[in-house]
Amino acid sequence: MLNRIWLSFIVAAFFATCYQAFFGANPGGFQDVMQAVSSMAGLSVEIAIGLIGVLAFWLGIFQVAEQSGLINKVSRILAPLLCRIMPDIPRNHPALGSITMNISANVLGLDNAATPFGIKAMQDMQTLAPRKDTLTDSQILFLVLNTSSVTLFPIAVFLYRAEQGAAQPTDVFIPILLATSASTLAGLIVTCLIQRINLLNRVILLYLAGVFAALGAVIVYFSHLAASALATQSAIVANFLLFTFIIVVLVSGWRKQLDTYELFVEGAKKGFEVAVSLIPFLLAMLVAIGMLRASGILDLVVDGIRQAVLLFGGDARFVDGLPTALMKPLSGSGARALMIETMQHHGADSFAGRLSSVLQGSTETTFYVLAVYLGAVGIKHSRYAVACCLVADVAGIIAAIGVSYWFFG
Repeated sequence: MLNRIWLSFIVAAFFATCYQAFFGANPGGFQDVMQAVSSMAGLSVEIAIGLIGVLAFWLGIFQVAEQSGLINKVSRILAPLLCRIMPDIPRNHPALGSITMNISANVLGLDNAATPFGIKAMQDMQTLAPRKDTLTDSQILFLVLNTSSVTLFPIAVFLYRAEQGAAQPTDVFIPILLATSASTLAGLIVTCLIQRINLLNRVILLYLAGVFAALGAVIVYFSHLAASALATQSAIVANFLLFTFIIVVLVSGWRKQLDTYELFVEGAKKGFEVAVSLIPFLLAMLVAIGMLRASGILDLVVDGIRQAVLLFGGDARFVDGLPTALMKPLSGSGARALMIETMQHHGADSFAGRLSSVLQGSTETTFYVLAVYLGAVGIKHSRYAVACCLVADVAGIIAAIGVSYWFFG
């Protein structure tokens, strides 16, 4: 399916560019698209190179954690839940620990740590795959949870709103949590239905109840903080937890009388190899996304939605924030730029400005995540993973629009 989507992006960009060049008002469209190709090609290498250091560091830490037995201990926390929603992963398998760490990093909004943890989780699950070029059920569910992951601290959104003059930059905090929770639930339910996993199992329901109780407590506490206080406190908590994890891993290795330095170096060596292996996959996806954006198709889609809404007498105010939603699955930086542009044009405290902020925080960059994680393990056949991820994206977008009307009228 990923192959068809990739090809459709490029073909659609070609026909759109032809139309604009020959019949529209942009005779330089072909030049714009080819400039986008060059820009995205360079960006793919920059991203991969930028990942080398952080990948090497965290893979080194993980090597020590595995050898010390700490990952097995961590995995026991979520093992009862993960073994029910990912039944093809045996208990005490290293994948459960790396999945746990990835989900925890995503919840805390620690993208730099979540990516190495996610790559490690995909590699661990790959050892159980009967067909090495095809995603397993567990890998698909893992990808869905990543592309729709609940983030407790969308600090970047608050800071951009503050820069754009929002009176209360954190007023989108609860709407973002509601939207991203809806995205995660939709992705989880759809994927589990396809995989015939019983979500009404007592253990699963108990875990979900605990998660949402914790979410509620966090919402109540952080919703009363100013943007500066929220950023400071969340940064302190997140970095404290990460640093504590590093110390616990190294001390655990020392207590096991392991050579932690040699183990770290052994694991870190894999960082360069993994980062370089990502370049072809990132190149393919980012170039297609760049061509799609430069061709003007996104603008055309937004205008079409606006006309359709007005035709049926609906409130079309949400359409002004929709470019962020359409760009988010394709490009994180592109969606961020569109969010800022929307706030500049309509105002940070306008309905469109707030909606674009909620949309920015509601989901992950789906195709980037797929390109990185599939590329890390050399997957060619994604099965129904893209469809499930996009269902979660759509649910997040719909929820973001709904809660924005609810909170901001």
